[in-house]
Amino acid sequence: MSKNLQDNNSSEEVDLGQLFKAIGNIFDRFIGFISLVFKSIFSYIIFLLKPLVKNIKIISILLVVSSLIGYGLEKMKEDTYSSQMIVRPYFDSKYQLVTNINYYNALIQEKDYDQLKGIFNLSYENAKEILNFEINPGPETENDKLIQYERFIQSIDSTRAIDIRYNDFIDNRSIYNGDKFEIEVISTKKDIFRSLENGLNSTFTNTYSVKKMQKRDSLISIEKSRVISALKEVDSLKKVYIEVMKEESRSNESSSVLTKEGLSLIKEKTNTREYELLEKQIKLRQELSALESKKVEEDVFFDTISSFQDVGTKHKNILDRYALVFPILIFLFMILGYFGIKLFKFIKEYE
Repeated sequence: MSKNLQDNNSSEEVDLGQLFKAIGNIFDRFIGFISLVFKSIFSYIIFLLKPLVKNIKIISILLVVSSLIGYGLEKMKEDTYSSQMIVRPYFDSKYQLVTNINYYNALIQEKDYDQLKGIFNLSYENAKEILNFEINPGPETENDKLIQYERFIQSIDSTRAIDIRYNDFIDNRSIYNGDKFEIEVISTKKDIFRSLENGLNSTFTNTYSVKKMQKRDSLISIEKSRVISALKEVDSLKKVYIEVMKEESRSNESSSVLTKEGLSLIKEKTNTREYELLEKQIKLRQELSALESKKVEEDVFFDTISSFQDVGTKHKNILDRYALVFPILIFLFMILGYFGIKLFKFIKEYE
């Protein structure tokens, strides 16, 4: 029996040894795979850097020369200026605004300066100075975004509203979702921007917005008539109550009767509602004031929050910096050329 136990122990030791050996082999293979990956990456990096190091002088000369050429062209190029105007449209005139901005850019692309000078009341030479119009959503706070989101959620079905999250709404908004818009004009003349405001102001007026404003005014007039009529009724009731109270006061003075027991009998006062009438009158006057305020606040098609500056600021984007753009382009062309030559040789020698 002891012999069987010894055989079992020895077989278990052999099994454990084989298990540890298998684990060791797997670990060695994993380490080998990681090493192979790093070696491949390192070899690929060296493969990419080798032609650069080998031709460093030629590459450096080309980059320096292209940078100098770009700098020279950058200095020779005419300066451009930009200015911004922030507006708040009413009565859905924002749609006409965006359409007209696109129309102005189309006129610039077609070089139809006669139309531009007529729209903005400019000379032909000044109209040629305008390079581009841009329109973007105006500045907004987080509170403005939340208000837009709540307004949107209220406008759709409740079952669909559950699936629309705040971040998804913000990421998928169009330019028309905002209430404020920033209009940017780019020109080669730095003091032309103020003279463009009158032309831009005319872009807000259109038949739809005019009709919407007239409809709003008509609804306000109807509502005002209702409130004024209700106020007159309240005033009439107040006068009636006052007369009733006066009559009761006079009758109480003359209609007091003594009983046999010496008690005084006085006619009971009519129950009136002066306090409720006063509350109703105050509420109606508040409604009337709100209607007047609404008409005064939105009596135009737009409000100018921020006007164009008298003199624009210099306008430069990354593509206008030739001293930086040219070397990058030259470097990319060299890389493409190198790999193109390598690919051509490989295809030619492939059998």
